[in-house]
Amino acid sequence: MLQRWTHRPEPIPSVVSLSTGNSRIRSFHLLLLLLFVFGLPLLGTWLSGLSIWPFLSFPPRPSQTHSGQVSWILFTTMALSLALVMTPFLWRFLTFPFPEATNVQASSFPIWGWYGLASLSVAWTAAWTRLPELAAIQLHTFTPLWLSYIVVANALTMGRTKRCLMVNQPKIFFSLFPISAVFWWIFEYLNRFVENWYYLPTLDVDAFTYAFWGSLSFSIVLPAIYGTYEFLMSCHRITRPFKNWWKIRIQNERTVGWVFLCAAGLGLVGIGNWPKTLYPLLWLSPLLMLLAVQIFQGHDSILSRLRHGDWRPVIIPALSGLICGGFWELWNSQSLAHWEYTIPYLHAFQVFEMPVLGYAGYLPFGVQCLICIHLLFSTVEREMARDDSNDRIEEPIDLRVGWKTWCCHTKNVS
Repeated sequence: MLQRWTHRPEPIPSVVSLSTGNSRIRSFHLLLLLLFVFGLPLLGTWLSGLSIWPFLSFPPRPSQTHSGQVSWILFTTMALSLALVMTPFLWRFLTFPFPEATNVQASSFPIWGWYGLASLSVAWTAAWTRLPELAAIQLHTFTPLWLSYIVVANALTMGRTKRCLMVNQPKIFFSLFPISAVFWWIFEYLNRFVENWYYLPTLDVDAFTYAFWGSLSFSIVLPAIYGTYEFLMSCHRITRPFKNWWKIRIQNERTVGWVFLCAAGLGLVGIGNWPKTLYPLLWLSPLLMLLAVQIFQGHDSILSRLRHGDWRPVIIPALSGLICGGFWELWNSQSLAHWEYTIPYLHAFQVFEMPVLGYAGYLPFGVQCLICIHLLFSTVEREMARDDSNDRIEEPIDLRVGWKTWCCHTKNVS
């Protein structure tokens, strides 16, 4: 017979500002990282005998060439490798025993979450239709869609835990938007070498206009990833199987950090030298660099958490990246302004515009998004107000409660 228990949602890391000294150290490390990311691919291009100047022009003018050839041997090998890597995690999740829960309390959806859903519906309609009345905004629906998604994600977290980054740390929340723009421009720069994606329609605009609209669209990446992460961290049925699992023995983290840093540097050089072969390193090299910086700064790193068997810093950000990636590709598929892919050797079985194996890139991307946020802002977990035996179990948000609140609110306003 199953044991009866109660449980609260997993504690969500809340972001707090850093001290001045630590902030300067982190800024210095991140500046060095930016210099490496900018310079090493150019070094690889120079070593290959090509001119570096085409990669420095702005706005970029991608060649948009794709041979259409697929290496089925490589495709099968990659698919099987991904399946082997993911099988233990799926097995752990599917077979983890959850006792029967008692003292269940439903959460409510906040009023402002309904405004986010309404805005999302309007933006989605504008993005996927070609109504003449909406022609003026159809090229710019990406940002409203994702701003709405961010509001809804924070509302879902608020409904479950009574707190979220947008409400409880608004200064940090809004600071993520400009940081996010800079963060994604780095990947746009690396894509200049591998040309895995390009944007349509091609518009003849000046550098300022391109930078403005690009930065506006790129500013939603980190808030969207963190909002999704924060919501998933409130779901103990997702987090609990990976809270205490395999313990990885690491003798010397700093040595591992130097190995990561050297491997990342060589990978970035390789992107510039052999872009059509080493293009997956676009997602892996920055991740290794961020992990190295995290280790060198000496605070709680992913490796230190894995040493204690806590896989949540890997699983939850990776899943957040994959979920956001699914929505990115979904909304991109029918939008007027969109992007398309050219993935050498693996461009097969598209799901929306993305070849199916390309979704694997969202897994390391989600992890590096969270590491970037943690490097810029220290994180602390909320203290447990009560023991697990006295806590309530999470329950799916009861939208009826929020709907009744919405109706009462609109009735009072009218």
